[in-house]
Amino acid sequence: MNQDKVIKHMMKLLVSNDDGVHAPGIEALYLRLKDIAQVRVIAPDRNCSGASNSLTLHNPLRLQKLMNGFYSLNGTPTDCVHLGTNSPLADDVDLVVSGINDGPNMGDDVLYSGTVAAAMEGRFMGLPAIAVSMGARSDEFYDTAARVVANIVTRMAHEPLRLDTILNINVPAVPYEALKGYKVTRLGRRHRAETMVKSEDPFGRDIFWYGPVGRQLDDAEGTDFHAVREGYVSITPISLDMTAQRHQTTLTDWLSETSS
Repeated sequence: MNQDKVIKHMMKLLVSNDDGVHAPGIEALYLRLKDIAQVRVIAPDRNCSGASNSLTLHNPLRLQKLMNGFYSLNGTPTDCVHLGTNSPLADDVDLVVSGINDGPNMGDDVLYSGTVAAAMEGRFMGLPAIAVSMGARSDEFYDTAARVVANIVTRMAHEPLRLDTILNINVPAVPYEALKGYKVTRLGRRHRAETMVKSEDPFGRDIFWYGPVGRQLDDAEGTDFHAVREGYVSITPISLDMTAQRHQTTLTDWLSETSS
């Protein structure tokens, strides 16, 4: 039995995204991963970009199996992963993979990203999890990111990475052969977003649209922004524990002085 067959026997993957079940990125990811693992796809029935970790609490969730074998859910990315790991329909899962997102999830983007949130939900369920995004918006090169993920999944199958984090991966929009390598990075930072744009609907009522995302504020060497710009795959470990531990002592001292 060759190595790939051993991996396929062992690894069971749950794949989701936030661009929707019909997005080209999730299809590219499936086509690569199905050759090295057992893959189940559960994704939103529509584009849920910016959904973050939101849940559907006031409406029933309905699952539909599509002709290609993917499952479509009228919920958020987090709903999809929760259903796939913690419901009567859940199967045993070894790893959650979310993506491939159409565009980057770097720096402050991760706070709003449904792609990253789906991976976080997998981690909340006690599973290793990966979020993968294209480093730039492009109709091409999804297979580049899919091959990167397949490499990492293969490595994790043989040498599990036991970290209480998710891996947030951003891949340059270039042919696979043009990648310069992999870099472990930290999240960069953006300036505040542009002002919301005010307009009118056909009935003369005010409507508002979000303005463009902010420019890169911290894109120094070592950040995800810098790595992708230089042609490297950026891999950022993101912790689910949001406690600002380095400020606990300062806050304790401040409270002590406040109450005295």
